[in-house]
Amino acid sequence: MSFLWPSLLWLLLLLPALVVLYVLLLARRRKATLRVASIAVAKLAAAQGPGWRRHVPPALMLLALGALLLAVARPIATLTLPLAERTIMLAMDVSGSMRAEDVKPNRLVASQEAAKSFVNKLPREVRVGVVSFAGTAAVVQAPTTSRDDVIAAIDRFQLQRGTATGSGIILSLATLFPEEGIEIQHVTGQRNFPDNRGGKDISKPDKPAFTPVAPGSYHSAAIIMLTDGQRTTGPDPLEAAKMAADHGVRVYTVGIGTTQGEIIGFEGWSMRVRLDEATLRNISLLTQGEYFYAGTAEDLKKVYEGLSSRMVVERKETEITALLSALGALLALLATGLSLWWFARVA
Repeated sequence: MSFLWPSLLWLLLLLPALVVLYVLLLARRRKATLRVASIAVAKLAAAQGPGWRRHVPPALMLLALGALLLAVARPIATLTLPLAERTIMLAMDVSGSMRAEDVKPNRLVASQEAAKSFVNKLPREVRVGVVSFAGTAAVVQAPTTSRDDVIAAIDRFQLQRGTATGSGIILSLATLFPEEGIEIQHVTGQRNFPDNRGGKDISKPDKPAFTPVAPGSYHSAAIIMLTDGQRTTGPDPLEAAKMAADHGVRVYTVGIGTTQGEIIGFEGWSMRVRLDEATLRNISLLTQGEYFYAGTAEDLKKVYEGLSSRMVVERKETEITALLSALGALLALLATGLSLWWFARVA
């Protein structure tokens, strides 16, 4: 815990001073004598005394004062808080190697089922978008709160050749920040369309000035990228990760399949695929995200279950002056209530 006004912590010295004053008052009270008619009356008075209860209200009031004095110094603590607004982009590999059956029933189906389960467990207010990538990338579902639309988009995946992991990240960023005019023609395979009237490329809107932010500092969105291979085409994924880091967006990478390499054959052609864990780790490291490896369908399901809890909360430094003030007021009310309940006298 830290404080915005630490110089005011010296006010806490009032607490031990009040304790000393309370002890002195008790000692003075003990010295006071009462003249009683008999020893029996004295014993009866002692038996009916307040005992330990008389110390409870002062102790609670002391704690209340301590909480209020801490509040004066404006404390700051790191708390786990729910996010008011969140957008999750699922960037999923649909390259031909995803038909491999080392993850049952195959990598594609296992990733689809895990992703759909993940989507269903998110709070309804979280928006989810889906980007598929192979040789190029495509937005198969713009960010939405409709779980049915997202699941339908995941079910529509079609396998293609190539693995452009960088394209998946860049297109996800362009979807999250449409106003920045991030160039995506080289990741989607679309042609530019010039304006014949002025010779201007109308597919490239004027870009506003961009100022990089600290990696991981953008808490309203995150990208989850799943892939089973290494980049074969498209932009450098580490350059794409640097772009995500400059926007403050965390990229959580999930590797599925074999790390030592495997030959996949289909309809007369074959290819060797290998999971590039080093690159996936570096992507997550650059963006302040995290890398997960899923060797089986059950592993993949657990990865997504863990991610679902990470995506809706954040740890951040928050001023807790109001919390301590409320605690102090509550303790003061409790002390007053107990004092009236135990020691009030009816005239």
